[in-house]
Amino acid sequence: MKCNTKFANFIQKGYRKMKLSKTLASISIIALSALTLAACGSSSSSKDSSSSKTTSSKTAKKSSSSAKAQKQTAGAPLKDGDYTLDETGYDHGYKVEMGMTVANGKITKTTYDYVDKNGKSKTKDTEYEKTMKKQAGVGPKEYIPALNNSFKKNGTNTNAIDVVSGATDSSLTFKNYAQQLVQAAQAGNTKKIEVQNTAKMKDGTYTLEQENYSHGYRTVFSIVVSGGKITQSKYDNVDKNGKSKTQDAEYEKSMKKVNGVGPKEYTKKLNDALVKTQKPAEVDVVSGATDSSDTFILYAEQLINAAQAGNKTPIKVSNIVYAE
Repeated sequence: MKCNTKFANFIQKGYRKMKLSKTLASISIIALSALTLAACGSSSSSKDSSSSKTTSSKTAKKSSSSAKAQKQTAGAPLKDGDYTLDETGYDHGYKVEMGMTVANGKITKTTYDYVDKNGKSKTKDTEYEKTMKKQAGVGPKEYIPALNNSFKKNGTNTNAIDVVSGATDSSLTFKNYAQQLVQAAQAGNTKKIEVQNTAKMKDGTYTLEQENYSHGYRTVFSIVVSGGKITQSKYDNVDKNGKSKTQDAEYEKSMKKVNGVGPKEYTKKLNDALVKTQKPAEVDVVSGATDSSDTFILYAEQLINAAQAGNKTPIKVSNIVYAE
Protein backbone atom coordinates (compact mmCIF):
# COMPACT_ATOMS: atom_id res chain seq x y z
CA MET A 1 0.00 0.00 0.00
CA LYS A 2 1.40 3.44 -0.90
CA CYS A 3 0.89 5.90 1.93
CA ASN A 4 0.25 9.61 1.69
CA THR A 5 3.95 10.58 1.80
CA LYS A 6 3.32 13.96 3.29
CA PHE A 7 1.27 12.56 6.14
CA ALA A 8 3.68 9.67 6.76
CA ASN A 9 6.66 12.02 6.95
CA PHE A 10 4.69 14.36 9.18
CA ILE A 11 4.16 11.62 11.74
CA GLN A 12 7.64 10.10 11.53
CA LYS A 13 9.73 13.29 11.47
CA GLY A 14 7.51 15.20 13.83
CA TYR A 15 7.46 12.53 16.48
CA ARG A 16 9.79 14.34 18.86
CA LYS A 17 8.30 17.71 18.10
CA MET A 18 4.64 16.89 18.51
CA LYS A 19 3.02 17.60 21.86
CA LEU A 20 1.67 14.18 22.51
CA SER A 21 -0.85 13.32 25.17
CA LYS A 22 0.23 11.35 28.22
CA THR A 23 -1.27 8.26 26.65
CA LEU A 24 0.75 8.53 23.45
CA ALA A 25 3.89 9.46 25.34
CA SER A 26 4.20 5.88 26.50
CA ILE A 27 3.70 4.16 23.18
CA SER A 28 6.60 2.46 21.48
CA ILE A 29 8.29 3.35 18.23
CA ILE A 30 6.60 0.29 16.75
CA ALA A 31 3.19 1.61 17.68
CA LEU A 32 4.06 4.95 16.15
CA SER A 33 5.10 3.21 12.96
CA ALA A 34 1.74 1.48 12.89
CA LEU A 35 0.05 4.86 13.14
CA THR A 36 2.15 6.12 10.26
CA LEU A 37 1.13 3.22 8.09
CA ALA A 38 -2.48 3.48 9.17
CA ALA A 39 -2.58 6.93 7.62
CA CYS A 40 -3.18 5.14 4.37
CA GLY A 41 -6.52 3.77 5.50
CA SER A 42 -7.68 0.37 6.68
CA SER A 43 -7.95 -1.38 3.35
CA SER A 44 -5.52 -3.99 2.16
CA SER A 45 -5.49 -2.40 -1.25
CA SER A 46 -2.18 -1.16 -2.64
CA LYS A 47 -3.56 2.13 -3.91
CA ASP A 48 -4.20 5.29 -1.97
CA SER A 49 -4.71 8.85 -3.14
CA SER A 50 -5.59 10.44 0.16
CA SER A 51 -4.16 13.80 -0.89
CA SER A 52 -6.29 14.07 -4.00
CA LYS A 53 -9.21 16.45 -4.35
CA THR A 54 -12.72 15.20 -3.69
CA THR A 55 -13.90 13.10 -6.61
CA SER A 56 -16.96 11.08 -7.39
CA SER A 57 -16.68 7.32 -7.55
CA LYS A 58 -17.71 7.87 -11.16
CA THR A 59 -14.22 9.20 -11.88
CA ALA A 60 -11.75 6.82 -13.46
CA LYS A 61 -8.97 5.74 -11.13
CA LYS A 62 -5.77 3.92 -11.96
CA SER A 63 -4.22 1.33 -9.70
CA SER A 64 -0.80 2.34 -8.46
CA SER A 65 0.72 -1.12 -8.47
CA SER A 66 0.04 -4.77 -8.96
CA ALA A 67 -0.54 -7.14 -6.08
CA LYS A 68 1.91 -9.53 -7.73
CA ALA A 69 4.80 -7.29 -6.61
CA GLN A 70 3.77 -7.42 -2.98
CA LYS A 71 4.25 -9.95 -0.21
CA GLN A 72 1.10 -11.20 1.46
CA THR A 73 1.27 -11.08 5.25
CA ALA A 74 -2.32 -12.01 6.17
CA GLY A 75 -5.36 -13.54 4.54
CA ALA A 76 -6.29 -17.10 3.62
CA PRO A 77 -4.55 -18.54 0.54
CA LEU A 78 -6.51 -19.38 -2.59
CA LYS A 79 -7.44 -23.03 -3.14
CA ASP A 80 -7.07 -24.48 -6.62
CA GLY A 81 -10.19 -24.84 -8.71
CA ASP A 82 -12.63 -23.11 -11.05
CA TYR A 83 -14.86 -20.46 -9.50
CA THR A 84 -17.86 -18.92 -11.25
CA LEU A 85 -20.41 -16.18 -10.69
CA ASP A 86 -23.57 -15.41 -12.66
CA GLU A 87 -26.22 -12.76 -12.28
CA THR A 88 -29.73 -14.24 -12.23
CA GLY A 89 -31.53 -11.27 -13.72
CA TYR A 90 -31.18 -9.55 -17.07
CA ASP A 91 -30.67 -5.81 -16.70
CA HIS A 92 -31.48 -3.98 -19.94
CA GLY A 93 -31.30 -7.32 -21.70
CA TYR A 94 -27.96 -8.50 -20.34
CA LYS A 95 -26.49 -10.29 -17.33
CA VAL A 96 -22.95 -10.81 -16.09
CA GLU A 97 -21.14 -14.14 -16.36
CA MET A 98 -17.77 -14.28 -14.68
CA GLY A 99 -15.18 -16.89 -13.81
CA MET A 100 -11.76 -17.40 -12.30
CA THR A 101 -9.31 -20.30 -12.33
CA VAL A 102 -6.79 -20.85 -9.54
CA ALA A 103 -3.77 -23.13 -9.98
CA ASN A 104 -0.96 -23.53 -7.47
CA GLY A 105 -2.61 -20.88 -5.35
CA LYS A 106 -2.49 -18.25 -8.10
CA ILE A 107 -5.18 -16.77 -10.33
CA THR A 108 -4.24 -18.06 -13.77
CA LYS A 109 -7.34 -17.24 -15.79
CA THR A 110 -10.30 -14.87 -15.56
CA THR A 111 -13.39 -14.54 -17.74
CA TYR A 112 -16.00 -11.80 -17.78
CA ASP A 113 -18.83 -10.85 -20.09
CA TYR A 114 -22.38 -9.54 -20.37
CA VAL A 115 -24.64 -11.89 -22.31
CA ASP A 116 -28.24 -11.76 -23.50
CA LYS A 117 -30.84 -14.53 -23.23
CA ASN A 118 -29.36 -16.19 -26.31
CA GLY A 119 -25.86 -16.16 -24.82
CA LYS A 120 -24.69 -13.41 -27.20
CA SER A 121 -21.99 -11.12 -25.83
CA LYS A 122 -22.68 -7.43 -25.41
CA THR A 123 -19.37 -6.82 -27.18
CA LYS A 124 -21.03 -8.02 -30.39
CA ASP A 125 -23.99 -5.65 -30.09
CA THR A 126 -22.84 -3.05 -32.62
CA GLU A 127 -25.77 -0.73 -31.99
CA TYR A 128 -25.21 -0.76 -28.23
CA GLU A 129 -21.49 -0.19 -28.77
CA LYS A 130 -22.11 2.76 -31.06
CA THR A 131 -24.67 4.41 -28.78
CA MET A 132 -22.72 3.99 -25.55
CA LYS A 133 -19.43 5.05 -27.08
CA LYS A 134 -21.05 8.20 -28.43
CA GLN A 135 -22.45 9.12 -25.03
CA ALA A 136 -19.77 7.83 -22.64
CA GLY A 137 -16.67 7.64 -24.82
CA VAL A 138 -16.36 3.90 -24.27
CA GLY A 139 -18.30 0.78 -25.18
CA PRO A 140 -18.48 -2.90 -24.18
CA LYS A 141 -15.76 -3.79 -26.69
CA GLU A 142 -13.37 -1.63 -24.71
CA TYR A 143 -14.38 -1.78 -21.07
CA ILE A 144 -15.14 -5.51 -20.80
CA PRO A 145 -11.64 -6.69 -21.82
CA ALA A 146 -10.07 -3.76 -19.95
CA LEU A 147 -11.66 -4.84 -16.67
CA ASN A 148 -10.82 -8.49 -17.24
CA ASN A 149 -7.19 -7.62 -17.97
CA SER A 150 -6.97 -5.44 -14.86
CA PHE A 151 -8.27 -8.34 -12.75
CA LYS A 152 -5.62 -10.67 -14.17
CA LYS A 153 -2.93 -8.07 -13.54
CA ASN A 154 -3.90 -7.27 -9.95
CA GLY A 155 -4.90 -10.76 -8.84
CA THR A 156 -6.28 -10.89 -5.32
CA ASN A 157 -5.89 -7.14 -4.87
CA THR A 158 -9.38 -6.43 -6.23
CA ASN A 159 -9.48 -2.89 -4.85
CA ALA A 160 -6.65 -2.02 -7.25
CA ILE A 161 -8.69 -2.95 -10.34
CA ASP A 162 -8.97 0.09 -12.59
CA VAL A 163 -12.29 1.90 -12.87
CA VAL A 164 -12.92 2.53 -16.56
CA SER A 165 -13.99 6.09 -17.33
CA GLY A 166 -17.46 6.04 -18.89
CA ALA A 167 -18.27 2.63 -17.43
CA THR A 168 -18.12 3.34 -13.70
CA ASP A 169 -21.16 1.32 -12.64
CA SER A 170 -19.95 -1.74 -14.54
CA SER A 171 -16.46 -1.27 -13.11
CA LEU A 172 -17.66 -1.13 -9.50
CA THR A 173 -19.91 -4.14 -10.04
CA PHE A 174 -16.96 -5.97 -11.57
CA LYS A 175 -14.73 -5.21 -8.57
CA ASN A 176 -17.46 -6.46 -6.23
CA TYR A 177 -17.84 -9.72 -8.15
CA ALA A 178 -14.07 -10.21 -8.41
CA GLN A 179 -13.86 -9.85 -4.62
CA GLN A 180 -16.63 -12.41 -4.13
CA LEU A 181 -14.78 -14.86 -6.38
CA VAL A 182 -11.58 -14.36 -4.38
CA GLN A 183 -13.49 -15.00 -1.14
CA ALA A 184 -14.96 -18.19 -2.64
CA ALA A 185 -11.47 -19.36 -3.65
CA GLN A 186 -10.14 -18.69 -0.16
CA ALA A 187 -12.88 -20.97 1.18
CA GLY A 188 -12.44 -23.49 -1.64
CA ASN A 189 -16.15 -23.18 -2.44
CA THR A 190 -16.54 -23.99 -6.14
CA LYS A 191 -20.33 -23.76 -6.09
CA LYS A 192 -21.50 -21.13 -8.57
CA ILE A 193 -22.26 -17.77 -6.95
CA GLU A 194 -25.68 -16.55 -8.05
CA VAL A 195 -26.26 -12.83 -7.64
CA GLN A 196 -29.90 -11.79 -7.61
CA ASN A 197 -29.04 -8.44 -9.15
CA THR A 198 -32.55 -7.38 -10.14
CA ALA A 199 -34.26 -8.47 -6.91
CA LYS A 200 -35.58 -5.99 -4.37
CA MET A 201 -33.66 -5.88 -1.10
CA LYS A 202 -35.32 -7.83 1.67
CA ASP A 203 -35.78 -6.26 5.10
CA GLY A 204 -33.27 -7.14 7.79
CA THR A 205 -29.76 -6.45 9.04
CA TYR A 206 -26.81 -7.56 6.90
CA THR A 207 -23.26 -7.61 8.21
CA LEU A 208 -19.73 -7.95 6.89
CA GLU A 209 -16.43 -7.89 8.74
CA GLN A 210 -12.79 -8.33 7.93
CA GLU A 211 -10.92 -10.98 9.91
CA ASN A 212 -7.42 -9.49 9.64
CA TYR A 213 -6.02 -6.26 11.03
CA SER A 214 -4.20 -3.93 8.68
CA HIS A 215 -2.03 -1.47 10.61
CA GLY A 216 -4.04 -2.10 13.75
CA TYR A 217 -7.54 -1.87 12.32
CA ARG A 218 -10.11 -3.97 10.51
CA THR A 219 -13.39 -3.04 8.83
CA VAL A 220 -16.78 -3.84 10.34
CA PHE A 221 -19.84 -2.92 8.30
CA SER A 222 -23.58 -3.48 8.48
CA ILE A 223 -26.66 -2.12 6.75
CA VAL A 224 -30.27 -2.16 7.90
CA VAL A 225 -32.93 -2.56 5.22
CA SER A 226 -36.52 -1.59 5.92
CA GLY A 227 -39.27 -1.25 3.34
CA GLY A 228 -36.79 -2.36 0.69
CA LYS A 229 -34.47 0.59 1.38
CA ILE A 230 -31.26 1.09 3.33
CA THR A 231 -32.24 2.98 6.46
CA GLN A 232 -28.97 2.61 8.36
CA SER A 233 -25.36 2.23 7.28
CA LYS A 234 -22.86 1.35 9.99
CA TYR A 235 -19.35 1.28 8.55
CA ASP A 236 -16.37 1.56 10.89
CA ASN A 237 -12.80 0.47 11.52
CA VAL A 238 -11.95 -1.02 14.91
CA ASP A 239 -8.82 -2.10 16.74
CA LYS A 240 -8.26 -5.35 18.64
CA ASN A 241 -10.12 -3.94 21.64
CA GLY A 242 -13.11 -3.06 19.51
CA LYS A 243 -12.36 0.66 19.77
CA SER A 244 -13.41 2.73 16.77
CA LYS A 245 -10.80 4.66 14.83
CA THR A 246 -13.16 7.64 15.15
CA GLN A 247 -12.39 7.70 18.88
CA ASP A 248 -8.62 8.00 18.40
CA ALA A 249 -8.30 11.72 19.16
CA GLU A 250 -4.57 11.99 18.41
CA TYR A 251 -4.93 10.15 15.11
CA GLU A 252 -7.88 12.36 14.18
CA LYS A 253 -5.92 15.52 14.96
CA SER A 254 -2.80 14.43 13.06
CA MET A 255 -4.57 13.18 9.94
CA LYS A 256 -6.94 16.14 9.79
CA LYS A 257 -4.04 18.61 10.06
CA VAL A 258 -2.36 17.15 6.98
CA ASN A 259 -5.23 15.75 4.90
CA GLY A 260 -8.07 17.99 5.95
CA VAL A 261 -10.18 15.05 7.09
CA GLY A 262 -10.08 12.41 9.80
CA PRO A 263 -11.95 9.18 10.63
CA LYS A 264 -14.72 11.11 12.42
CA GLU A 265 -15.55 12.98 9.25
CA TYR A 266 -15.07 10.46 6.46
CA THR A 267 -16.77 7.59 8.31
CA LYS A 268 -19.91 9.68 8.83
CA LYS A 269 -19.84 11.07 5.28
CA LEU A 270 -19.68 7.59 3.74
CA ASN A 271 -22.45 6.18 5.92
CA ASP A 272 -24.72 9.17 5.33
CA ALA A 273 -24.10 9.08 1.58
CA LEU A 274 -25.13 5.44 1.23
CA VAL A 275 -28.41 6.02 3.06
CA LYS A 276 -29.07 9.09 0.94
CA THR A 277 -28.20 7.66 -2.49
CA GLN A 278 -29.03 3.97 -1.88
CA LYS A 279 -26.38 3.22 -4.52
CA PRO A 280 -22.68 2.66 -3.78
CA ALA A 281 -21.79 3.92 -7.28
CA GLU A 282 -23.22 7.31 -6.32
CA VAL A 283 -21.27 7.61 -3.08
CA ASP A 284 -18.60 10.26 -3.48
CA VAL A 285 -15.02 9.37 -2.65
CA VAL A 286 -13.99 11.47 0.34
CA SER A 287 -10.95 13.64 -0.27
CA GLY A 288 -8.18 12.56 2.09
CA ALA A 289 -9.66 9.09 2.57
CA THR A 290 -9.71 7.61 -0.91
CA ASP A 291 -8.63 4.13 0.06
CA SER A 292 -11.22 3.84 2.83
CA SER A 293 -13.86 5.18 0.42
CA ASP A 294 -13.00 2.53 -2.16
CA THR A 295 -13.24 -0.21 0.45
CA PHE A 296 -16.56 1.17 1.67
CA ILE A 297 -18.02 1.12 -1.85
CA LEU A 298 -16.71 -2.40 -2.52
CA TYR A 299 -18.24 -3.87 0.63
CA ALA A 300 -21.48 -1.88 0.31
CA GLU A 301 -22.03 -3.54 -3.08
CA GLN A 302 -21.57 -6.97 -1.50
CA LEU A 303 -23.94 -6.20 1.37
CA ILE A 304 -26.60 -5.09 -1.10
CA ASN A 305 -26.21 -8.41 -2.93
CA ALA A 306 -26.77 -10.20 0.39
CA ALA A 307 -29.89 -8.11 1.00
CA GLN A 308 -31.18 -8.91 -2.49
CA ALA A 309 -30.87 -12.60 -1.65
CA GLY A 310 -32.19 -12.11 1.88
CA ASN A 311 -29.05 -13.85 3.16
CA LYS A 312 -28.45 -12.61 6.71
CA THR A 313 -25.48 -14.89 7.37
CA PRO A 314 -22.61 -12.60 8.45
CA ILE A 315 -20.01 -12.24 5.71
CA LYS A 316 -16.50 -12.98 6.97
CA VAL A 317 -13.78 -11.56 4.74
CA SER A 318 -10.32 -13.05 5.14
CA ASN A 319 -8.94 -9.80 3.81
CA ILE A 320 -5.53 -9.99 2.27
CA VAL A 321 -2.94 -7.69 3.80
CA TYR A 322 0.30 -6.84 2.03
CA ALA A 323 3.71 -5.92 3.40
CA GLU A 324 5.26 -2.58 2.58
